[in-house]
Amino acid sequence: MIFFRNSRAFVFLSFIVCARISLVNCEWIYLTHSCFEQSNETSNQGNPISALVSKLAPGVNQNNGFFNGTSDGIYGLALCRGDVLVENCPDCVNFASQEIARMCPSSGTAFIWFDECMLRYSGSNFFGKVETTPALLKTNVMNSDDPNSVALSLMDKLVAEAKTNDKLFGANFNPLDDGTGSRYGMVQCTRDLNSTSCANCLEDLINVAKTCCISKVGWGLYSPSCTIRYENYSFLRPQPVPSPQPLPPPPMPQPGNEQEIPLQEFEGSPSMDISMHVGDHDKSGEMQYFNLNTIQTATNNFSDSNKLGEGGFGPVYKGKLIDGKEIAVKRLSIRSRQGIEEFKNEVMFIVKLQHKNLVRLLGCCLEGAEKLLVYEYMANTSLDAFLFDPTKRRDLDWAKRANIVNGIARGVLYLHEDSRLKIIHRDLKASNVLLDDEMNPKISDFGTARNFGSNQIEANTNRIVGTYGYMAPEYAMEGQFSIKSDVYSFGVLLLEIISGKKNSGLYHPIPERAQSLLPQAWRLWNEGKRVELIDQTLVDDCPVSEALRLIHIALLCVQEDPNDRPTMSLVVLMLASRSIYLPQPSAPPFSIARFTFSDQSTTTGAEAGISGSDQSSTIGAEAGRVVSTV
Repeated sequence: MIFFRNSRAFVFLSFIVCARISLVNCEWIYLTHSCFEQSNETSNQGNPISALVSKLAPGVNQNNGFFNGTSDGIYGLALCRGDVLVENCPDCVNFASQEIARMCPSSGTAFIWFDECMLRYSGSNFFGKVETTPALLKTNVMNSDDPNSVALSLMDKLVAEAKTNDKLFGANFNPLDDGTGSRYGMVQCTRDLNSTSCANCLEDLINVAKTCCISKVGWGLYSPSCTIRYENYSFLRPQPVPSPQPLPPPPMPQPGNEQEIPLQEFEGSPSMDISMHVGDHDKSGEMQYFNLNTIQTATNNFSDSNKLGEGGFGPVYKGKLIDGKEIAVKRLSIRSRQGIEEFKNEVMFIVKLQHKNLVRLLGCCLEGAEKLLVYEYMANTSLDAFLFDPTKRRDLDWAKRANIVNGIARGVLYLHEDSRLKIIHRDLKASNVLLDDEMNPKISDFGTARNFGSNQIEANTNRIVGTYGYMAPEYAMEGQFSIKSDVYSFGVLLLEIISGKKNSGLYHPIPERAQSLLPQAWRLWNEGKRVELIDQTLVDDCPVSEALRLIHIALLCVQEDPNDRPTMSLVVLMLASRSIYLPQPSAPPFSIARFTFSDQSTTTGAEAGISGSDQSSTIGAEAGRVVSTV
């Protein structure tokens, strides 16, 4: 389960948790909890769970910050962070005990994490076993200017330190080469593990960090058996817990390098924390982190019979979870050069976006070499599977097409203006519009999307990604993109929906005069033959005046000069009200006969399955490359 929260909300949540315990000066920072299987017991006094949990706080006091034990078949463990004073550790564990009883009153297995301590219990013996799920990922979304090697070298040093001391704890810092500051890290394992198991657990989390967050300013991964954390400020307490053995303490940050973050600064920070719960049984409805076995079972071990299509970074499979829920799984191909960046991009964007016309990402899996994204399954696959199929196209009557057009427009408007971010999709096309069981549209595939600043108008790129034919000319030719690039793509898509024709096809009774869709639409518009552009399967079904108005709006969207194109807010208004005046459009680009594009893209957009004919490929065109004619 992945969910996003800003710093203000995180502070407020911690305050609420603390405030529930009266007369306590709460200094423990709540992170998350997970409640699993139902138990025949309850958390009331007198049952094995509460009996065991009540022993944990005294136990950590007597065992230097760690305790594990059993009671009538219930196994429990509590651990304080290695820098928490041993006399303070029981307070944190006691607080965690009260909170887990309140939050998981009837769970047979439960976990709770605070920044300074953690507690878990289960009816199964987990002692000595490495478990990295469920887990919490907490990260700052701000990118770091440091090379990835800065964090990795510090982590490697800390793993070596942790596995050689009795506390299985390592903390240290590395000054930056340019003298501008230091980077701080901490690793720790539960002390039921041996040193080898501890090192393996920490390496597993570091591998996850390499994929999700190594390039961020700060991050932490918290799992049942081990924890790693990396920051650009000193987060450790001044005095570490004394070791039971007379071992030299790990090097700690110098007092002059410590940095305190005032609450006002923390609350007002524009950055966000990402929290990711890992585990298959969470029932909260948040985004889930699936383990690999679950995905393999759901997809029949990625069977070809379950394969729905080929996405930009790999194949897409249909799956069914144990509870019967159908899912679609994107699997990163090892051969996909651009795949890892698109994978990160997809997760970073789509989990922040919630709209009924955007596809919903249910979860992901990062295990070993596998990188998987799990989406809600769309029984009707994608728009192109209907629109460009001579038989299925008849199922798209006028009412359905009008609903699809309006839904896509509202989804793009949300991306441009109404979400917390300002998103340019950059690959809006028929195969990236999925259809649910009621034929409602859901925009998908955010692997090539870009985030704009609130006041940013346009940007340039040297790597052109998207689908020729849907690309605005200024983007295809010069690498310049903006919200008007998406407007252009929407206009092309709108013409396809009304005509039932692919923009890349050639259309004319006389082969020598064949044109692709845009020049054909422009020619029919100027010749007063606009009705000929309407799909023949709609002629007896649609209000012709409404169809012609949509063609008019589409031509306004595909004008060559981006300044002449309407914004999506105006497009939505024009679609909703016939009283809005529509100006005369100017000519679209590429309006010369025999000019067409191959329908190639960085992705087929098949989160929920696609049987379309798009060929997936990387478009690495340099800015300024001229798109050749056919």
